[in-house]
Amino acid sequence: MIEAILIACIIAFSIGSNDTSNAFGICIGCGLLKFKTALILLLLFVLIGISLQGYGVMRTVGKELVGLNSKSLTTSLTVATLVILTSNWLRFPLSSHQVIIGSLVGSALALNLPINIQTLAKVIVSWMTSPALSFILSILTYRILEKTLLRLSVFFTERILSTLLLLSAVIIAYNIGANELATAMGAVVYSGLNPIHAGIIGSAFLFLGALTLSHRVIGTVKGISALDVVSGFSAQFGAGLSIWIFTTMGMPVSTTYCIVGGIAGVGFLKGVETVRVDLIERIVLSWILAPTSSFTICLILGKVI
Repeated sequence: MIEAILIACIIAFSIGSNDTSNAFGICIGCGLLKFKTALILLLLFVLIGISLQGYGVMRTVGKELVGLNSKSLTTSLTVATLVILTSNWLRFPLSSHQVIIGSLVGSALALNLPINIQTLAKVIVSWMTSPALSFILSILTYRILEKTLLRLSVFFTERILSTLLLLSAVIIAYNIGANELATAMGAVVYSGLNPIHAGIIGSAFLFLGALTLSHRVIGTVKGISALDVVSGFSAQFGAGLSIWIFTTMGMPVSTTYCIVGGIAGVGFLKGVETVRVDLIERIVLSWILAPTSSFTICLILGKVI
């Protein structure tokens, strides 16, 4: 159990290194926030998110998806950690959800533990639909802003949009706690760790990951399309709303891919030529490879064990 908790903390560390860009990468890129200020806000709202709404996702991952024992838990979390940290080091955004769930299912299959196919199917559908919903919501948000705020004076509009952009970043940070971090800690919580302790410990390690490595991924997400305050808010608000909808259903979804969907939405709205299609293709490839590779590795290791 202690080994599994330590590994889950490493995953929380890697989420911080990867997902700070999802919450505050646009704010930092637009010059709205300094890096250190963004980290403080991240820690605060991640902790609030996992405390208020993290239990639904924890239950899905730790109780409803697969049966767990000490071998499957340690194996799956170890493999997930290695895959996530490798991807972060390569500056390649990926979903920690997909890696963790792929690992849990692979280990369960190898060790003949029960797998809830219905829950797994719901999770996979959520992975597919959440970025698409972010894409649509970001476009709707941008269109609404065009017809309202953008008709006001430039100075007044910039002040309002800067505030809204900060608000959308806070929403993403909240969802990282309620969804991403809850996914990482869910298995160990339902194996015996107190959920309050899990939230505090996980948030602390997430903060350390953001502090040390998050600057490597921020540039990749910003590079999908050129962003101003208007498009940045539209992308981030659309993604945040999408993630919150799925979080209320207890579904673990990726803030990374929702942010990518939101940025792509406003990018395509402004013109296909403004979007780095090659970068989106790389991210889509990782969307496929992340869960399948972790699943395969855990399946093989589980059989060996």
